[in-house]
Amino acid sequence: MKWYNDDELFEIIRTELYTAVIGDIMDKLGLLHQFLPAEIQPLQKNMFVAGRAMPVLEADVLESAGYEGNNSILKRSFGLMLEALDDLKKDEVYICGGASPRYALWGELMSTRAMKLGAAGAVVDGYSRDTKGILELNFPTFSYGSYAQDQAPRGKVIDFRVPIEIRGVKINPGDIVVGDIDGVCIVPRNKEVEILNHAIEKAREEKLVQVKIQEGMSATEAFEKYGVM
Repeated sequence: MKWYNDDELFEIIRTELYTAVIGDIMDKLGLLHQFLPAEIQPLQKNMFVAGRAMPVLEADVLESAGYEGNNSILKRSFGLMLEALDDLKKDEVYICGGASPRYALWGELMSTRAMKLGAAGAVVDGYSRDTKGILELNFPTFSYGSYAQDQAPRGKVIDFRVPIEIRGVKINPGDIVVGDIDGVCIVPRNKEVEILNHAIEKAREEKLVQVKIQEGMSATEAFEKYGVM
């Protein structure tokens, strides 16, 4: 299947694909570590995200009176978080890792700004807060869940648009991020055409197999004939 720009690509992903079928294809291609930790879940079960990764690197930095340090970035309330947020582009996903899970990495005002910029969603290796407001905005947000403790005195964004790693999963700027009720997976940019074309084919075959099973075909016969289950 052909697409000519990201608008067409992400529309195909939203209408035809889901993380399970994409993950199956990546497994077959030997990409066995592309799912983020299972703790990262949508704030609302029907949330779906598909976009290009804008990786953000967070670090635990404990603010303490009397210790100035030598890095001017770390003297700011959020480090480079506001700059990272303002740099989001259309169809990008703010994806943040590097922090310990002790405070929230995403909130309502961040969601409001991201929506204004046309961003696709947020995925954080930690908690989010202002849950009621995010749900009212219906901004696709994936996190460990709701926890109000603020990042300002506990963590700083130290860089963005750089490769990051979340529990063994490497995320490069521009990789495709897909998330739904079953989790979040990362599609490497240099293999996206192959992966997504095979995923579309498999998703369509699965729909056909479902019809055949509903018509009475056994699971064994369906797998032997179509090779999907």
